[in-house]
Amino acid sequence: MKFRNWFLLILLFLATGINAQIKNPVKFKFTINDLGNNQYEAVLNATMESGWHIYSKDLPEDTGIPTEYKVTGKNIELIGKFTEVGKKHEEFSEAFGGTIVFYSNSAGFKQKFKLKDPTKPADVTSEITYQTCDDRVCLAPNTLEFSQKVTPKGATEEAATEETTGPVKDSVKITETVTENPAKTEATITETSKLDPKQLKIATIDFKKPLTDCGTASTKVDENYWTYLFLGFIGGLIALLTPCVFPMIPLTVSFFTKGSKNKAKGKRDALIYGFFILLIFVLLSIPFHIIDGIAGNIFNEISTSVWLNIAFFIIFIFFAGSFFGYYDITLPSSIANKSSKAEEAGGIIGIFFMALTLVIVSFSCTGPILGSLLGSAVTGSSNVPMLLTFALAGFGLAWAIIFGLLALFPQALQSLPKSGGWMNTVKVVLGFVELALALKFLSKADLVSKTFFLKRELFIAIWIIIALGLALYLLGFIRFPHDDKKPKISVTRKILGVLGIGFVIYLIQGLIPSERPKLQLLSGILPPLNVSYFHDEKDGILGMHPEHDFFKAIELAKKEDKPILIDFTGYGCENCRKMEEFVWSEPDILPILQNDVVLASLYVDDKEELPEDQKTKIDLGDGQIKKVKTIGDRWSLFQQVNFNNNSQPHYVLITPDGKVINTPVSGYMPKEDFKKFLECGVSHYTR
Repeated sequence: MKFRNWFLLILLFLATGINAQIKNPVKFKFTINDLGNNQYEAVLNATMESGWHIYSKDLPEDTGIPTEYKVTGKNIELIGKFTEVGKKHEEFSEAFGGTIVFYSNSAGFKQKFKLKDPTKPADVTSEITYQTCDDRVCLAPNTLEFSQKVTPKGATEEAATEETTGPVKDSVKITETVTENPAKTEATITETSKLDPKQLKIATIDFKKPLTDCGTASTKVDENYWTYLFLGFIGGLIALLTPCVFPMIPLTVSFFTKGSKNKAKGKRDALIYGFFILLIFVLLSIPFHIIDGIAGNIFNEISTSVWLNIAFFIIFIFFAGSFFGYYDITLPSSIANKSSKAEEAGGIIGIFFMALTLVIVSFSCTGPILGSLLGSAVTGSSNVPMLLTFALAGFGLAWAIIFGLLALFPQALQSLPKSGGWMNTVKVVLGFVELALALKFLSKADLVSKTFFLKRELFIAIWIIIALGLALYLLGFIRFPHDDKKPKISVTRKILGVLGIGFVIYLIQGLIPSERPKLQLLSGILPPLNVSYFHDEKDGILGMHPEHDFFKAIELAKKEDKPILIDFTGYGCENCRKMEEFVWSEPDILPILQNDVVLASLYVDDKEELPEDQKTKIDLGDGQIKKVKTIGDRWSLFQQVNFNNNSQPHYVLITPDGKVINTPVSGYMPKEDFKKFLECGVSHYTR
């Protein structure tokens, strides 16, 4: 079936209204301000729902869709270029390998102009092209028009008496247009094709009713707060094994259990001591909440700043040197002395300052570990303060549990290993970990600056050197300042050393060119797949070459007797790239895409123009005109009308005769959810 036939069908469906499932998180208000001296300003204000954003006009190339704003009219002359107003955000995108620039909550777009003939009115038309995204989906790029009339004082009587509904100013009458929800307004076709409607009888494909519902998958992405609580907890346990902290365990627990004539009171005080340790670590996160309240985007700025990422890189190298034993990182002794004096207050206050003293004195070992958590959280999410709270709570919880349990069961102290060289080994191992983490920050600075010096393979090669150094140290071939001259290599060290060599072998495969992505366990840590010595745009997506035309995909599916996976995507869709790199590339997902389905990737932001006889406009009401002039517009409407959805990525499995197999899914989702969706559809088709 030719496109022009089903395209008219789409337009006729649109005339009945678009289903409310279609997302429309942006509302617009268009006004024209009289600036005096025959100068005016066309202002389009955008208000976004919570969690959504639109991109700036200053978006870097090869990322999302930059916002374009145009003002036209027969009797107007533009003054300069359009400007943006609002709180601009910058955030590094792992998917794009660069910094994206966007506005959330609200934004404004302004264009100054003047009337060529100040005695005549002017019909002013503003057009905005924009894309809306949240952390899971992106919506298809949208182009809207808004029209208003400017009637200057002294214009002809006929023009001056034309109806206006907006505010009237001293020298100009302006019609104000407010857009509420165009998705719920009844659309009317202002231009249509001249095809005979009888030809639409061949369009008998049923997209509405799935053949099975076994593929309904939850696409909800849980917050990773609990992940950071767990990471903090593990970090706390590791810190307990360091020379700064481990010797303090029996010392402090014994003090509480033996220092009081009432053993029950001693245990109670020890539990209070553990609670205060937890409280102190949680309190350490409060300043970050305050900072976030003052400047909500500060952590995004940190994560996308070249110089701050380089600073983190240097700091982590500095931490590594401390762990290797070349120097110690300590807080000023005056701080510890003041805290120790406060212990003499006695009672609960004294216990609190004992806990505070422990935290301060152990900073030499815990500082680098806490710094790692800080760096990871700053670059891991937009809600950095809460992540830090959970991470620090996990860290303090590990200490509180150990001190609390040992206070309740002091006999367990006897089973603890004695302090010795093994604790220095723990510190040195942490030093190698710090070196590996430092490289991540250098990589981010490289990606943000678009120098692309640190390619994926170079990153892997450096990690191989670090992992090999760690293995050689564990096996006794390398020594550091605080190591014994003739250290005894325990069985545990030998096992860990062999595992280190195994990790080196695992990393080596990432240096070998392959159609399939390697090192899946390190996705999100390594530079993106496209920052590679071997990357070529001609290689397609993960070695696949999807069809970009729906009807060609239909023909191929009939020939190969396979279901079709429609992938509604976009060149500027960050979440689409994340799905391709982090989910499609999984070894149990990629073979399904390569062998069991015909992949049809329909780009809703394809800028290639349609033939003139297929271009059209749709009046959405409230002064908004939807233009349909590109291939991207075509696929966007195709998605909206047939699947009541306008978000990307959006996945639909259909049979070659056009029946939806199972419930479509949208957005970035866990691998297991996407696998369940694919296997359900494929198994239902092949049975």
